[in-house]
Amino acid sequence: MSENGPGRPPDRVVRDVRARWAIAVACLAIIALAVTMVILFNDSGKDSGTSQAPAPTVTQTGPTQTGTPKPSPTTSTPAHQTFRYQPLWPFTSEDAVADWQQAYRSGGKQPWHLDPAQTALSFTTGFLGFHEIDLVVAKSVRGDEAYVSVGYRAEHNPPSVAAVIHLARFGQGDDAPWEVVGTRDSSLTLTQPRYGAAAHSPMTVGGRITGVDEAIRVDVRQASTEARLGTLCCVAAGGQSQPWSAQVTFQGATDPAVVVVASTGGHYQGVEAFAVTAIRTVD
Repeated sequence: MSENGPGRPPDRVVRDVRARWAIAVACLAIIALAVTMVILFNDSGKDSGTSQAPAPTVTQTGPTQTGTPKPSPTTSTPAHQTFRYQPLWPFTSEDAVADWQQAYRSGGKQPWHLDPAQTALSFTTGFLGFHEIDLVVAKSVRGDEAYVSVGYRAEHNPPSVAAVIHLARFGQGDDAPWEVVGTRDSSLTLTQPRYGAAAHSPMTVGGRITGVDEAIRVDVRQASTEARLGTLCCVAAGGQSQPWSAQVTFQGATDPAVVVVASTGGHYQGVEAFAVTAIRTVD
């Protein structure tokens, strides 16, 4: 007889069924545990302060430059240069300068305008008519300004300086010409009227002089005409840096500025020293 008795399954079959159920339950438990962990993991970073920050975006930069950066090429118009002095001679305006520049660039007209020494001599011997003062004794050029000492040689003596002419480049461009704007005075000075001041006829002229038995002549000139606008001759003067003054009348001024010229001489030649200044004319 069997130990299970009639109608009961064998013990071996029962044990197999129980083992299978145990395995199935264990699998289900494992699956449930895995699902629970996934859910908890996903929920843990949604609203809590421990959420993982997104990875930063990295922008690739160009190569690092050292030294002074080179500017990009540009096309620019040179700045307009303002003339700081009162034009005296040979040009009366910037338009007149531009006209000469055009003629020089196309045909090489009057190249001496580009030489301060030649311009100073042309002013002395040509415009002022001091033909005996025909030497350049010294010259100093710094940038757009120049000082040219003009003079003469009396007998066998060393050259004597009659005046130191101040010139400046007038106009625009590398070929801007030289313009006489005044003199740097020493033994004969011309301080009245003040440089660049407005004046009218009659006009008081004066300064200081160092010399013996001097006779100062005063002329009023303008660049556009050869004739003198006014003349006074002469003022007796002398001594060591002694003041002198006179009153001169003039008429016919049409240029923006006129040249006042004081000169003296008579020891070795007609003119041995001179000084000039510029004034603006008013009606």
